[in-house]
Amino acid sequence: MKKIAFAMEKFSRYAGGAESYAVSLATSLIENGWEVHLFGETWDGEPEAAVFHKIIIPKYLPAWLKMVLFALNHKRAVKNQDFDVVMGFGNTLYMNVYQSHGGVHWLSTKRKVYSEKSKIKRAIKRLIIILSLKQWIRAWIESAPFRLDPQPKIVAISQMIKKDMESFFRVKGSEIKVIYNGVDTSRYNQNLRHELRGPLRKQRGIKEDDVVFLFISYDLKKKGIEPLVEAASQLKKMGNTDFKVMVIGGLPYRALLKQIKTLNIEDKILFTGPVRSTEEYYANSDVFVLPTYYDACSLVVIEAMACGLPSITTTSNGAAGIITDGKDGYIIPHPPGAQDLAKKMQLLLNYEKRREMSREALLTGRSYSAKKNHQEMMMILGEVAALKRLCVG
Repeated sequence: MKKIAFAMEKFSRYAGGAESYAVSLATSLIENGWEVHLFGETWDGEPEAAVFHKIIIPKYLPAWLKMVLFALNHKRAVKNQDFDVVMGFGNTLYMNVYQSHGGVHWLSTKRKVYSEKSKIKRAIKRLIIILSLKQWIRAWIESAPFRLDPQPKIVAISQMIKKDMESFFRVKGSEIKVIYNGVDTSRYNQNLRHELRGPLRKQRGIKEDDVVFLFISYDLKKKGIEPLVEAASQLKKMGNTDFKVMVIGGLPYRALLKQIKTLNIEDKILFTGPVRSTEEYYANSDVFVLPTYYDACSLVVIEAMACGLPSITTTSNGAAGIITDGKDGYIIPHPPGAQDLAKKMQLLLNYEKRREMSREALLTGRSYSAKKNHQEMMMILGEVAALKRLCVG
């Protein structure tokens, strides 16, 4: 039986992208005969057949020291054990497979700064980043896979991340394998529209002919809510009235509510707050919009497309790599501008255009399944395990 070790602070199917992905991949590995060990601070018990190794880090320590201790304790815990594969997702110094779900943090932080409208605020944030010990520690740990000899197998979750790694770590593109994120296509698919569409729209006061632009994120500002609100205002000024913007996840902050009121579009923006399940919202929406300042590869874009929603996002979202601009969605420049976004949204107010792009989005989205992702990952993990056994033998 092949043995693999995963390392991450938190393992949970209900946490963020990397955390839930690790649990999902671990489940597939166990189903395919692997012995899976999880090294982390917390675990919610899934998958049940995994072996959990608790790494204890005092909670009162500063963030940068917690990062260092976790990475060092993990290295100490796994280095002399007989694992065929040690897989790192970010905060690790020792591994033979590396897959980052956060991308290159220096570059992601640089791009997220543009979520601040004020040039002065952006300058202050850049200075704080440069002076941040946590940022330097993170960069040192993140560069570990590219310092190791032999170098681990590097997996990027999008073409954008591959290019970022090439430019920042000076690594050859041929040394990086791209495997895009995948979603559960048995859960996210075109059937949702037939099964769930209707009641939610009536409940929310959405007319049958209204075009619903869906936005999902818990970090509203960094995912581009402000340019989206401005774009909605521009649409209304152009005489477009049959549309709504539905915002799922984060609750509106004071400055955002003020912006919406000033632009006089309170009737156009609907906030739901956190929801238990997104399926009903995909089913009752028509277009997905995520004008993000940075995403390594946003799963919600792939989920939306698998449900048949053409998607609009930015060049700083790795998921843009699956979109053919103008065919199954639109890609706008970074930083996202309200005018660029409004133009694309207006095009999708047209029923025929939207229906045509919806068909294409469906074909694209369902080709990026979690099953396909796991199969591709297991091929790589199997190759690494076979090579290690050959070397040991």
